[in-house]
Amino acid sequence: MAHITASVYTSHVPAIGAALDQGKTGEPYWQPVFKGYDFSKQWMKDHTPDVIFLVYNDHATAFSLEMIPTFAIGCADRYQPADEGYGARPVPMVEGDAEFASHIAHSVIQDDFDLTIVNKMDVDHGLTVPLSLMFGQPDKWPCKVIPFAVNVVQYPVPSGQRCYNLGKAIGRAIASYDKPLNVQIWGTGGMSHQLQGPRAGLINKEFDNNFLDRLIADPEGLAKVPHIDYVREAGSEGIELVMWLIARGAMSAKPPKVAHRFYHVPASNTAVGHLILENQA
Repeated sequence: MAHITASVYTSHVPAIGAALDQGKTGEPYWQPVFKGYDFSKQWMKDHTPDVIFLVYNDHATAFSLEMIPTFAIGCADRYQPADEGYGARPVPMVEGDAEFASHIAHSVIQDDFDLTIVNKMDVDHGLTVPLSLMFGQPDKWPCKVIPFAVNVVQYPVPSGQRCYNLGKAIGRAIASYDKPLNVQIWGTGGMSHQLQGPRAGLINKEFDNNFLDRLIADPEGLAKVPHIDYVREAGSEGIELVMWLIARGAMSAKPPKVAHRFYHVPASNTAVGHLILENQA
């Protein structure tokens, strides 16, 4: 049977991808950010999964404001890095697992969650930046990836509770697959930031670190936090953190082992948060 061995959580700041691609990781501004992922890259070499189920949000590349699914699962065999207006990132093609993704879609839909099934789409920095942070700059990604896009761009967006419950359904779907796959589930996006208006540039370190504390020790309580709290305390784009609750919901009910925790400000106009939680079967 397939089993989830760990969950990974990280910001997906586009400027991080640009710094990597332009060889700026050694510059004083960026050094502290990338140093926080040194442990993670070695950990990934030691714990490379067969498949990553990667939760992220699309930034108007695969979807536009004309059509935005609340939850969309990629069921293709491969995904091209997207051109987000300045050319595609120089990163490898993302190899999918159509059979496994289709199984998850079937199971989750039968579990009363409505998913949009996507058989062709390009993937943007929301997905490729986390891969680069964890794997570096390889010629080929070392495992397959199932993209799972969540709408946190156009209101109404799903609640933290809905996301957490969906994560549980995804966990059940993965556990019911009859191939012995090592699976990691990643939650990306956030942390506190606002890109427009009078509060543009907002970063709330206290909120962010409290979120990390509760994600580890009190996910059930954290799932109950309403949208308005995210917007008030973490900025209009801080709502991206509900995607982390999908990954956390898929984990075992037993307390996870914290393999790594990192937090840094600033990176571009936001905070960078990162966790690796190992599942206790």
